[in-house]
Amino acid sequence: MLPAPQHSSEKPFASRRTGRTAPPNLLFILADDLGWSDLGCFGSPTIATPNLDRLAADGVRFTHAYAGSSWCSPTRFSLYTGRNPGRLAAGLEEPLRTRAEGKGIPADQPTLPSLLQEAGYDTAMFGKWHCGWLPWYSPLRIGFQTFFGNLDGALDYFEHIGTLGEADLFEGETPVEMTGYYTDLISERAARWIEQPRTQPFYLQLNYTAPHWPWEGRGDAEEGRRIHQDYLEGKVPFPLLHTDSGSLAKYGELVETMDDAIGTVLAAIDAAGQRDNTIVVFCSDNGGERWSMNWPYVGEKGDLTEGGIRVPFILRWPEAVAPHQVATQPNITMDWTATFLDAAGTQCPSEWPLDGVSLLPWLVESAPYPEHDLFWRISSQGALRRGKYKYLQDRRDRAILGNWPRRFGDFDLLYDVTVDGREAANLARHHPELTAELKAEWERIDATLLPYPDDHPGVPRHAAGNRPAVSQAD
Repeated sequence: MLPAPQHSSEKPFASRRTGRTAPPNLLFILADDLGWSDLGCFGSPTIATPNLDRLAADGVRFTHAYAGSSWCSPTRFSLYTGRNPGRLAAGLEEPLRTRAEGKGIPADQPTLPSLLQEAGYDTAMFGKWHCGWLPWYSPLRIGFQTFFGNLDGALDYFEHIGTLGEADLFEGETPVEMTGYYTDLISERAARWIEQPRTQPFYLQLNYTAPHWPWEGRGDAEEGRRIHQDYLEGKVPFPLLHTDSGSLAKYGELVETMDDAIGTVLAAIDAAGQRDNTIVVFCSDNGGERWSMNWPYVGEKGDLTEGGIRVPFILRWPEAVAPHQVATQPNITMDWTATFLDAAGTQCPSEWPLDGVSLLPWLVESAPYPEHDLFWRISSQGALRRGKYKYLQDRRDRAILGNWPRRFGDFDLLYDVTVDGREAANLARHHPELTAELKAEWERIDATLLPYPDDHPGVPRHAAGNRPAVSQAD
């Protein structure tokens, strides 16, 4: 089930036993809707990603890494808060579309950036926010000291408009206008920020909108103008969906451009002399969609099958972690929140317990891997992974053989996802006690989360009367 090692000397992960070092710099790079097999180092036969391949060769590929949700904004909530997205009202929207107070990360919520700032870190975000809109929410209100990017869930790469056709490029909380390809703009700003002289460690969150639609490469400014004009003339209901274009080749171009831009950022780390003591993490916010390649896994973005939540994940930390390694231990977004806080020598207040587990002792002290359950919940599905088994609760009437629907109460499913990434062999009948145990644990955790409202939003709409604006699904 695993792609071929991307380097001939790649070996199973083993800790160097370096122990804890001085608080390292932290760089978390997040792609948007990148498929499992869309990088060369994760098996892509057509997309060239030399910078990310080199990053993987210099560190660890995690082949059982998961996003906190199969939707982008809930995953971002899980990263910044370190908690299941269902603990926040805004995390119930899949994705977040309602522009109103109460639909974002509250100011009193401890977050990864706020806790790192309190621990003495310089903090910055460049790129996609998608955790609430002004005047109520922004990255500056949860601990990021610097922000340049967009607030909405998608952005035209040239026109810099969001999903309702509005200008959506900000310097802090101030709207700005500039020309340029968005992937390059945020990468150049991130590189310049890294190169600034500083006396304390930094945490940089770099959130690409690539390879999310619209399908525009560096040379497609005219296509951006056409998309915008079609929307202004009422030819399409939304400005960015771009359902009349795109191709596998164009999608690959977006991924390759992102890889090239990431190379600029990594070069800035080297130029600043910060390579050895910087943890660099790269992953996707959920599985891919439309043009992406999620093989060998079934499903896509918005689905709790493996294709919707298992993501390519790379970690490099030259000072503490050896190169050319691969790790198969299951982990989830919230684990990396806990790991970053642990590496920085700080922690979340006890009244805001994290839902993730720090992997730092395993990474640098040769401690046993902290076995723990991974939990997911979206409005139509639930899942829990324990060891090699994954429990999937799927209430949708979905075909299982051709167009033969599942209508016989077979909604509690069990898979060994170490050998069955297609989730085709339901093992629940063979392991009824384990299935019941995993289901009970899922229900226990579910009971601690906010319930989904009866009017759970599903259709994008503009504001009408006193109703808040609801952004286009991304």
